[in-house]
Amino acid sequence: MDTVLLIGRIIVGVYYLFNAANHFNLFGQTDGLVGWASSKGVPQAKALVFVAGILLTIAGLSILTGILPLVGVIALVLFFIPVTYKMHNFWVETDGMAKWNQIHQFIKNVALLGSALMFLAIPTPWPLSIPIGQ
Repeated sequence: MDTVLLIGRIIVGVYYLFNAANHFNLFGQTDGLVGWASSKGVPQAKALVFVAGILLTIAGLSILTGILPLVGVIALVLFFIPVTYKMHNFWVETDGMAKWNQIHQFIKNVALLGSALMFLAIPTPWPLSIPIGQ
């Protein structure tokens, strides 16, 4: 089971690091994220997109390596709660397709938040993790 946990951590950690890279313009997505955040009424969108990228990086590295998993989960909570509420507020959409897309993104984020919280049930230090800060 230790190997299964490690494989899952690699998949999830890389997922968050890939998404963090979007916030740092590594794939040319930052301007789009900033524009979208601005259109949703996010103040100081450029700075907050950067902060979101930092939170995703912390979470991704923490889950991937097993270093300070509580800090990684806290980073995800701090990311998902405001982003899910502000960026995927399907209840304000009037276009049916846009509403459905935002419902889908909202539910996905809630599920990812739930899976992040489940990491707290794994006793630390995690098996096959880097033993720093345990």
